[in-house]
Amino acid sequence: IEDLIKIISRLPGLGPKSAKRIVLKLINNREELIKPLTNTLAQVYKNVVRCKICGNLKSTNSNCICSSNKYDQICVVENIADMWVIESAGIYKGHYHILGGTLSSSTSQRKEDLLIPSLVKRAKKDSIEEVIIATSATVEGQTTAHYIKDSLKDTNVKVSKLAQGLPVGGEIESLDDGTLFSAFKNRSWIENNSD
Repeated sequence: IEDLIKIISRLPGLGPKSAKRIVLKLINNREELIKPLTNTLAQVYKNVVRCKICGNLKSTNSNCICSSNKYDQICVVENIADMWVIESAGIYKGHYHILGGTLSSSTSQRKEDLLIPSLVKRAKKDSIEEVIIATSATVEGQTTAHYIKDSLKDTNVKVSKLAQGLPVGGEIESLDDGTLFSAFKNRSWIENNSD
């Protein structure tokens, strides 16, 4: 039980007290909760992987949504939660590129882990006209945005970023729909010179 409490308390927004309440609820409802949860977690573990091209989640036995040429824009976000927030706001229709983090000197995050080379390939290969950088207004998010812009300088795509006005230090996933809508509507163009 203690091991389960420790694991659950590592989930976002949960501490030891919340984890204890969840574990007690699970134990007291074994048939209704534990059994289906165990089966579902096993299926997710076995069948859901991160796409090596766009970083989105996909089933192991199917193509990812990024394989279609339906859109001519790619929105670059740090994580899947950011993509879900943008999707639920209904303000963007296009492809996504989920980095899986940001560049940071304090972590061991590598550029290759962020799928930035894959983003450059997608921009060159596909019929992409614009890459929208939607990283957070943190130092790491802005550093990553600059690195992406520099990485795309030899492509023919327009590069834009979300408008300023996002709170400094703010995370995309915690923005309200109005702020997110304004940031998309007022995004600015980034010069893409190869000088």
